[in-house]
Amino acid sequence: MVLSAVTVIAGILFTWCVLSYRLARWSVTAPIAMMLAGIALTSGSDPPLVFDFGDRDSFERAVEVVVALLLFVDATEVPAGVIRRERKVVARLVGAALPLTLGAAFLTALAFFPEQPGWVLAVLATVVAPLDLAPASAVVRDRRVPARLREVLSVEGGLNDGITSPVFLLCLAGAAAESRTAGGDYADALLDAVAAAGWAVAAGSLVGWVAGQVLRQSWAKGWTLPTATRLAVLSVPIAAYTLSTTWGGNGFVASFVAGVCIAPALRHLPQDSVQMTDDLSTLLTLALWFLFGQMVNDEFWDGFHLSVVLYAVLAVTLVRMVPVMLALIGTDLSLSDRLFLGWMGPRGVTTMVFGLLAAINLPATGGGDFIARVMVITVMVSIVLHGLSTEPVGRLYGRRQRASQELRGVE
Repeated sequence: MVLSAVTVIAGILFTWCVLSYRLARWSVTAPIAMMLAGIALTSGSDPPLVFDFGDRDSFERAVEVVVALLLFVDATEVPAGVIRRERKVVARLVGAALPLTLGAAFLTALAFFPEQPGWVLAVLATVVAPLDLAPASAVVRDRRVPARLREVLSVEGGLNDGITSPVFLLCLAGAAAESRTAGGDYADALLDAVAAAGWAVAAGSLVGWVAGQVLRQSWAKGWTLPTATRLAVLSVPIAAYTLSTTWGGNGFVASFVAGVCIAPALRHLPQDSVQMTDDLSTLLTLALWFLFGQMVNDEFWDGFHLSVVLYAVLAVTLVRMVPVMLALIGTDLSLSDRLFLGWMGPRGVTTMVFGLLAAINLPATGGGDFIARVMVITVMVSIVLHGLSTEPVGRLYGRRQRASQELRGVE
């Protein structure tokens, strides 16, 4: 069954790659294609493929490794030049809009699901808040959209998940303690989560800095080859993840920190040094999108839950748009550009992985199934709204660009 599933996933991915240009014109991205294939091939009373998530520990490690690679790549791709040029906008998006988004997600969840414990709603807020540009990656590459907006969005996407991860771990620790105890003594659980974050930062900093210095010196002295450099970079997030886990820290936070620490050295290495790691993380995340198709079938089997759907719609629209609009007041961005940055907040792999980790670590009575259901609907809504809006947004900016050029020509 496993080999058959891998063959099917590989075949679907190959088909999308062959037709990628045509499909992109219809806003059919690779995540959308893999998800639809997963829905089609795992549905029905006797589906062609069924995935058993019975070995929860192994599955948890697998999804953690995927997000570790993803966070590492995000951290290394945050361009320092853009941060310097757009430090005011980036600081407001990360320092103001993100906390406001988390708060808005929590308060909205409190209004929709008052029967759920507070810690569970806090976990839910951290699950639905992270930004993932993969479902709308065409926007970042669309030259009709102003380069400044694409750069700011890329920087935010690289920092958003890494900042949210420790908050998610703290909230998850509180929710897990609440599900185990009746009295609500969460001090030990929260201290353990803080300690895990500390060990993760220590392991990630150590591995990232040492690897960066060694690679930089090796390349400068001609001791290594470009292909070997790509392999060495791939080993960094894996080493950071395993070392942090051994020390009792969180692996994917360590990988993000390692990416931040090695990023300065990467500027002195070949430009494609991170390409192998990026390709592997992309391949693994696409496999997760296929598995997500089965999760969609599992969650929709019992029918729609109106409150969950309404919350998901708000989570991917107003819950982000309003904080972004407020945080960017006073900047030189126009109203339409602020609306663009507020709208382009797709939810994807990070939301999926955080939701899965919450479902694994929290029992059904502790909110695990509830969070998984909301996660699935939120990602589905985001894929539809953000995935299908990429081409119309590009056309809108394209018309504006042509109008501006014609106006300059007349003058």
